Amino acid sequence: MTFATADLDAARRFYADALGWRPLLDVPGEIIFFQVAPGVVLGLFDAASFNRDLADGTDHATVSGVTVSHNVDSPEEVRSVVDTMAAAGGTVLKEPRPSEFGGIFHAHVRDPNGIVWEIAHNPTWHISEDGTVSLG
Repeated sequence: MTFATADLDAARRFYADALGWRPLLDVPGEIIFFQVAPGVVLGLFDAASFNRDLADGTDHATVSGVTVSHNVDSPEEVRSVVDTMAAAGGTVLKEPRPSEFGGIFHAHVRDPNGIVWEIAHNPTWHISEDGTVSLG
């Protein structure tokens, strides 16, 4: 999954420096890859390079109508992750609270480049050691 990123240095400071994520590959001025789950890589691609790569002459560098969800084991962990993201420069859009949908406890945080993360605890979901999610 790749997102156009207007400020790659801000993304690096947010994800690698502040959150402690270790890049799989970091090409300064171009792209950073992070493994976020088994078989899933998050790519943060410099917006100008992203648009050149699509090669159709239009600007596809905005993020809209998308959230990336990170599921955790408890409401306390939701709060902790949100606090860490806010301290790293993220903008809390929705403070941790119960959702109106399905008994979920969650929050929303926007990273410095506009990617919106939902940090969620769903008590009916189970996440195994290998990262497999069981919906229940």
